[in-house]
Amino acid sequence: MSATPPPAPAAVQPVIVTPDLDRLRDFYRALAGAEEFTRVPEEGPAFFVGLRIRGSELGLVADRSMAIGTPTRILLSIAVEDVDALLERVEPLGGTVRGPANDMPWGQRVAHIQDPDGNAVNLTQPL
Repeated sequence: MSATPPPAPAAVQPVIVTPDLDRLRDFYRALAGAEEFTRVPEEGPAFFVGLRIRGSELGLVADRSMAIGTPTRILLSIAVEDVDALLERVEPLGGTVRGPANDMPWGQRVAHIQDPDGNAVNLTQPL
């Protein structure tokens, strides 16, 4: 009698609900090179946009009633090639820099920022 193999692990995709989907999509495109790979509906104003950032996925859902800047309980961490170079781009793109980049004892350079909706984002670079 053979054992039944366990089911394949489920993929996890973080999804941000935003009142301004286009603004947030453009922020992640310009900052992290995100590429749109899907949108619903395909024509007209989107309800959902799927983005790929270096092999990872991030979803954006439009909800105009969503308040921005409220405390969040999620942190996005994006691995980048040059944290310091990207920090200069955050505020012109509508985000907020929470402080300078720091070298961490676990071997990463990390900068804490917020996207235009106030979501916490870490930019990380291997040392």
